[in-house]
Amino acid sequence: MPPVVNSSKKNSGLPVTLNFQKQDTERLVNSGFADRLHESTASTDAQCGFINTDSKEKASSRSQYITSRSNYTTSETDSDLASEPNSITVGSRKSNLAVVQTKLVIKMLSEAFPKKSFPMITMSTTGDRVLDVSLSKIGEKSLFTKELEYALEDKSVDIVVHSLKDLPTVLPEGMEISSILKREDPRDVVIFPTRNRSKYSSLKDLPSGSKIGTSSVRRIAQLSKAYPGLIFSNIRGNLNTRFNKLEDESCEYSAIILAAAGVNRLGFSHMISEYLNDDTMYYAVGQGALGVETRSDDDYTKMVVMTLTHTKTLLECVAERGLMRYLEGGCSIPIGVWSSWVDSQDPSNPQPLLKLRGLVSSVDGQDSIKAEFCAPVFPENVTLDSKFSDLSHQNQTLLYTNAEKIGYKLGEIMNQMGASRILDSIPKH
Repeated sequence: MPPVVNSSKKNSGLPVTLNFQKQDTERLVNSGFADRLHESTASTDAQCGFINTDSKEKASSRSQYITSRSNYTTSETDSDLASEPNSITVGSRKSNLAVVQTKLVIKMLSEAFPKKSFPMITMSTTGDRVLDVSLSKIGEKSLFTKELEYALEDKSVDIVVHSLKDLPTVLPEGMEISSILKREDPRDVVIFPTRNRSKYSSLKDLPSGSKIGTSSVRRIAQLSKAYPGLIFSNIRGNLNTRFNKLEDESCEYSAIILAAAGVNRLGFSHMISEYLNDDTMYYAVGQGALGVETRSDDDYTKMVVMTLTHTKTLLECVAERGLMRYLEGGCSIPIGVWSSWVDSQDPSNPQPLLKLRGLVSSVDGQDSIKAEFCAPVFPENVTLDSKFSDLSHQNQTLLYTNAEKIGYKLGEIMNQMGASRILDSIPKH
């Protein structure tokens, strides 16, 4: 099948497409970043390392252009939809978790648009087929997305549902993420086999030399530093396969590490013995969130799926993806993040500030850097509870760019601390 795009033209892949490449990022953070971070927000609190800026003139009015996304609701009349498609085909990976996640999205779309149908087409990706090699050694990006994007490009499907952490931060030309749904718990968790669940409740309880199954270099790097006596070994396959391997009496693993979101969505939350918090493990960029990818020129479908966007999750993930894009990382690089919200101390702007923490580590965990950056993202009259699809185009753009710049600024800070040195030392497969 022919490639989706000419690789020389790619977009950043979020609802308001901003085609920043690395040189633009450096220009952005080095040229008046603080002055342009937020057009309509007063100076911020220095106690969290916020950038202090002089108050800018408040935006005098909303943009004259109000996106038509909010017009597509369950109150649509037959005449409104006469020229619009009655069916939107949804693409998904074949794995059990992917299908469950896609059905969640279809359920939400069906409830919002009961007059439409949303048939699902499933397919296998490179990451699903190559199971005998760790992800970091396959040496290819878009392991879980490429085949789905082929189908999207040739219009076999109209939208594709992804685990956002699987999506590269730069998408093929003509593709964009048009919706990011409410995040599940983004943390990583420890699963012990049933036979050992009464003996152990935490990784710290395991004897030295115990073998832990995980295919993530990010997890291995952080856990190797936190638990130097444990051995970490690659384990691949979908979640059901990993659970079966773990329960086998001859299994070599004392525990496996998984994302809480997938475990919860499959109904296995009762098997979780330990949640790994920020003192031990930063999670993957976008972990726990679902992204819906569309063709950039399919305006109606973009408007439909935009209604599912969760503002808080969107802002967190935009900032996280901005950091990864700045550092030029991927699934084979030990980059972790942790997003949170901080109360504002500014009475003129009481909305919370987005705080992004990041980690870059060598593969063995012995050389690592942590940093954080927080700043305001909300323009006047927009709150964390605002529905993203109901906002003006101006405010959508402002929210997006403010969140993305937080990621870029943290990337700049981390590079100044030596992140690029660590990343450059990691072999590229």
